[in-house]
Amino acid sequence: MKAFQREIEIGPFKRGFHIITTEVISAMPEIKNIQVGIFNVFIKHTSASLTINENASSDVRRDFENFMNYLIGENFKFEHSLEGQDDMPAHIKSSLFGSFLNLPITNGKLNLGTWQGIYLCEHRNYGGKRKIVLTAFGI
Repeated sequence: MKAFQREIEIGPFKRGFHIITTEVISAMPEIKNIQVGIFNVFIKHTSASLTINENASSDVRRDFENFMNYLIGENFKFEHSLEGQDDMPAHIKSSLFGSFLNLPITNGKLNLGTWQGIYLCEHRNYGGKRKIVLTAFGI
């Protein structure tokens, strides 16, 4: 069994959904040494999240942002508001999408579908740089 881990920092990104597949893969070249395994991507924040979705059309990413803002707007009277009007909605959105992804590694590559990419979902207006822990293990 082989195991590799590293922490990277990416961004800052404006609020929205951003494809980070290339940045993540290039930060963990050791994936090439694994024939069958798992790649875990974990974001160390409570106001940003990760998901997998279409990597071709930017309309998809804009639709995600627009729908999430419609679903979880900033006009609700949240108790937790010391860090700004966008903070508590960002926490809820982050919990809905999640803080980690587990992806299969097959023959030294991430085994993603043709149109799949890794999204960093930035839910704050000014979230800053984000820390992500990458872990690859397998045989």
